[in-house]
Amino acid sequence: MKLPDGNEPISISEKFWNASILELKQGYQYEAREHSEFYTCLVCGEEFEKGLIYKEGNQYYEAGKFAALHVESEHGGMFNWLLGLDKKLTGLTELQKGLLNAFRQSLSDGEAAKELGIGSTSTVRNHRFTLREKVKQAKLFLAVMELAEEKPGTSSPFVSIPRSAAIVDERFAITEEENAEILNTYFKMGPEGPLSEFPKKQKRKAAILRQLIKRFETGRKYTEKEVNAILGEAFSDHVTLRRYLIDYGLLDREDDGSSYWVRL
Repeated sequence: MKLPDGNEPISISEKFWNASILELKQGYQYEAREHSEFYTCLVCGEEFEKGLIYKEGNQYYEAGKFAALHVESEHGGMFNWLLGLDKKLTGLTELQKGLLNAFRQSLSDGEAAKELGIGSTSTVRNHRFTLREKVKQAKLFLAVMELAEEKPGTSSPFVSIPRSAAIVDERFAITEEENAEILNTYFKMGPEGPLSEFPKKQKRKAAILRQLIKRFETGRKYTEKEVNAILGEAFSDHVTLRRYLIDYGLLDREDDGSSYWVRL
C-alpha cells in the first residue's frame, strides 16, 4: 500500500478502523497471539515479531522500534499518510489539510496565511478555531456512540471488511444479518456452492464478492486459467466475476494478465 495520492484506491483494514487513537498516531498495533507477539503495521499489514532483531542499513532494531521505523520510511509517517486520505474518510477539505500541515510545521498564523495564500492572519485564526471546535465535537460524538452501543444486542453488527478492499464505502455497509440473507439467497447450496445469479445491486454484489474472494489463498499467484476455473465453479460467467473482483479491489493482476493474486 502506498501513500494515498487522491487518485489511487487504497486498502484499509478492519484492524485500522478498530485501532485506538494512540495506535493510529503511531501507525502500528501490538498483538499477543498464542505463541508469539507481533507489531502490525496498520497501513499495510506487515508484521514484526517481538524477540527478533531487524536490520536497516548498519543499525539493528527490536521489533517495536523497527515497526515505527517502517511506518516512517515506507509510508511517510502517519501524519502525512492520514492527511493524504480522501475527504470522504477524514472529512477534511484541501484547505483544512493545508492548515493542519502548516500547524504541524509550527508556522505562525501570518506565515500560514502567506504559505497558503488565503488572506489575512485573522482568516487563519478563524480556521484554527473551527478545527479545534471539530476536535471537541469529535470527542463528544465518540462518547455518545460508545454509550449508545454499550447495550448488547440492540442491532446486528456489521460484517468485517476484507483488508483487500480497495475502497471502503456504503457498498460494504452490510450487517451480519443482511450478509447471511444475501448469501442464503444467492448461494442456495451453501456459501461454498454455486451462485444462482449475480445481482445488480451494489451491496449484494459486495457481499457475494466478499465471499468469493475467500476461495483464493492469500500470498499465492494464480494464472488467468486458474482464476477462471475457481470462479467457474461458482458461476458460468466467470469473466464478470473476475472483472468485479478486480474493480472492487479484492483481486489484483499484472497488466498483461499473466498472474492474479488477492490484494493485501
